Formats: sequence, structure tokens, C-alpha cells
Amino acid sequence: MRKYAIIGVGHVGATVAYTLVCQGIADELILIDKNEKKARAEQLDLQDTQARLDSHTTIKINDYSELADTNILFVTSGNIHALDHASGNRWAEFEYTREIVQDIAPKIKASGFHGVLIDVMNPCDCITYYLQQATGLPANRVLGTGTFLDTARMQKVVGENFNVDPKNVSGYTLGEHGESQFVVWSTVSVNGLPIEQLAEERHLDLEDLERQARGGGWAVHSGKGYTSYAIATCAVKLSRAVLDDANLACPCSCYSDKYNTYVGHPAIVGKDGIVEALRLPITDAEEQKLAESAGFIREKFETLPAVKQEV
Repeated sequence: MRKYAIIGVGHVGATVAYTLVCQGIADELILIDKNEKKARAEQLDLQDTQARLDSHTTIKINDYSELADTNILFVTSGNIHALDHASGNRWAEFEYTREIVQDIAPKIKASGFHGVLIDVMNPCDCITYYLQQATGLPANRVLGTGTFLDTARMQKVVGENFNVDPKNVSGYTLGEHGESQFVVWSTVSVNGLPIEQLAEERHLDLEDLERQARGGGWAVHSGKGYTSYAIATCAVKLSRAVLDDANLACPCSCYSDKYNTYVGHPAIVGKDGIVEALRLPITDAEEQKLAESAGFIREKFETLPAVKQEV
């Protein structure tokens, strides 16, 4: 039995739910949202879909007690309208998502949930850390999508500039899922060839490519008011790595002992969540960027209040 739950069924949560149901990934799915009419509507719409699918998913709504035996819990809540005039600042949602954590974390803890929690809320790294601390779950069982999405955006931009499929671009974007993220160009290759050498031969500006990748999410947001497909795909892929025990090597937001915070970092994802945080042989300059990005996240985290637990 593969049991999933989603807290927050807005644009991203609903896209995750649709993916899980249509691809036959979830045997059981719990949808939780403060807007009960929205949760019920998504349940009905997905149930109407199933007569035309080859799989079946049992869908329930707004019952935290169902989390007790849930394998994967996605947290996708937020206030997307906070970003409408944010000019590229993902921290615009911070005052909303920290209150969401204060509301849901005691309920998650009281439910007895002991699966793997995947956070999609922004600002992703800081809020993922807050959720881990507030729920009391082991750090390896709480991760965020983090720079998994930013790495995909880098792969897209590089692929377009070299006329290759983005899957043939390897490497990492690390740090904050935000403005202090950076592409670790020393790890990036195109069809197995180091990008720094290729870029020099083709007179490409890597800083310009990085700006394009960093602005990818805002390009989507400015056109339709939110992002959904790419981030939902990243979240579902991380969940599959857990349930399939895939030992997937990828960047995500995970806890770093070195920096004492959650930060976008390469890791192995398997049945227990984060199996191992990886240490890459990156340059001194890249190491400094990662340290600065992690330090920024940690500073923000230290401004958060403790979460009161339910009695």
C-alpha cells in the first residue's frame, strides 16, 4: 500500500495529486486543506477521472489521523499572491508559511506520522528546517525540493544553448532555493564534456546562463501567476525515490551538519529519506558561495519562534 498525503491543494498540491492519481503511483491519497470546499472539489474531480484510468486510488480529505500510516507527506501550502509584487523575492511568503507551520506541525506530530515529509513551501530551505524542528521528525526524514527544481532549470537553459536534451546536461545548482543559489559550473557537463571548456570554445557567458536559469521561475510566474508543473514533477520524483528505494543522487534541501541548517545540497534519496549527504570536490570560490547561502538561511531561521505543541 503506497499511501500519500498532501497538505495544501492549491496549484502545486492539486498538480501533485493529479500526477499521483493519473500515473497510478498512489494507492491511497489524503487531501488536506483549510478550504474544505476546495479539498472536496479536488477529491470529486479526481474521483470522476478514475473511470478512464487503468489504476485506482482511494481518496479521502481533511483527516489528520490518516497520517499515522502515511508513507509520504507533501506540504505544499502557501500564499502565492504574496509574490504578485515581490520582484523576485521568494521570502515574500515567509510571514504566511511560518504561520502555516505553526498551525500544521502540532497536528502532524499528534497524528503519529512517521513517514517521509517533502516540503515544497517557500522559502523552501528555511521552512523545511522549521517543519523538521516543529514536528520532531528525524532530519533524514524531512527534505525539501530545494534546488532540485533550480538544477532542472539550469539543465533546460544549458540544453537550449547547446541544442541538446536537458537530460544530457549533468551538474548541480546548490544553495538557497532563492536569490543566493548558484550553479556549480565545475560539476556541469554537456554530453559528458565539461561545460567550462565548451563555453570558452563557443564564446558563451556562463554568468548570463546562470541569470537565465535563476529567473526561470519568475518568467513562469509573470505569465500565469504561479508555477506548478515543474515543481510538482520534482516533488513526485523525490517521493518515488523514497518509495522505490532508488538511492537517487540529486540536489535537494537537506540538513547540513557543516552549516547547521537546511540548504540545497547533493544527497542520496532512498527509503528512509536522506540516506547520505554528499560532499562534492568543488572549487574554493564555489565552497564560499555555498557557505554564504547557508549562512543567510540560518540567519532567517533563527528569527522564527518556537512552535507550541498540542496538548
